[in-house]
Amino acid sequence: MKQNFTVRQGALDGVEVFLSVAQHRSFRRAAAKLGVTPSAVSQTVRALEARIGAALFMRTTRSVGLTEAGERFLSCAKPAFEELVAASEVARGLGQRPAGLLRLSVPRAVVPLLLEPLIASFCQAYPEVEVEIAASKELIDLAAEGFDAGIRLGQFVDADMVAVPLTPPLRLIVVGSPTYFAGRSRPTHTDDLRQHACLRWRRSSGALALWSFNDNGQAIEIAVSGPLIANDFSTMLGAAVEGMGLAQVPEPMATEGLKAERLVHVLQPYAPVIPGVFLYYPSRRQMMPKLRAFVDHIRLRSRPEDTRR
Repeated sequence: MKQNFTVRQGALDGVEVFLSVAQHRSFRRAAAKLGVTPSAVSQTVRALEARIGAALFMRTTRSVGLTEAGERFLSCAKPAFEELVAASEVARGLGQRPAGLLRLSVPRAVVPLLLEPLIASFCQAYPEVEVEIAASKELIDLAAEGFDAGIRLGQFVDADMVAVPLTPPLRLIVVGSPTYFAGRSRPTHTDDLRQHACLRWRRSSGALALWSFNDNGQAIEIAVSGPLIANDFSTMLGAAVEGMGLAQVPEPMATEGLKAERLVHVLQPYAPVIPGVFLYYPSRRQMMPKLRAFVDHIRLRSRPEDTRR
């Protein structure tokens, strides 16, 4: 059963004034230190005492002393207030300059292709920022999991996110190894995939991804079959290099294998264009300087030709 709960208002009101009076043993000197009138200090202390339900000071015309309740309150309130001030200073520092821990949720395949050179130059430019990369195939809730930003293919970024392009639009290509094609004919039309072993990708939702193609300007999707199901492009690509079958992957991932002739590109006329890879985050209004610096660093180094937003 849900219980009623009321947030206490003004629990800290008057604490700083109390600590100043306790330190100086004078309402007048505390007022001068705080830049207010002695009357304002006196009224604030009275309100604090009324809220606590105990007198905190013994006042005479010549001096101000602490009651037993005041001594007890001082022993607890002083270190707690100092910790609050220190915490405020730390938070203020993180809000004013690029510093602290920048947490990024990133697909494993993106790390060597895009992030390694980018992170190295960013860390050199902003030594007060620590970068944590969590390689994962899952599309996580950034705020709930404590991440500053994520990186994903554009079609998987929610429309309510701010998205910064890391690459121009890119193609999805079908590749296989020379070993796989030994004794097999290469597909020349998407219908030929029925006679081929196709390596499939299971989305984080649990659904098997269809293969996408562009047939004379018309987008089509095909259900394929094969000996392996993986949950990331890197595993599929590795299996394709080993000759297990054909894989459909973002073109930049296969570039090295194609140049080294470990992979062969097929069905080139049917390769669809997808939005590319994006850095995404929830809101510009909540952006900390560390993330703003990272976004600016990306834009300075990447300068892609196309933007989605």
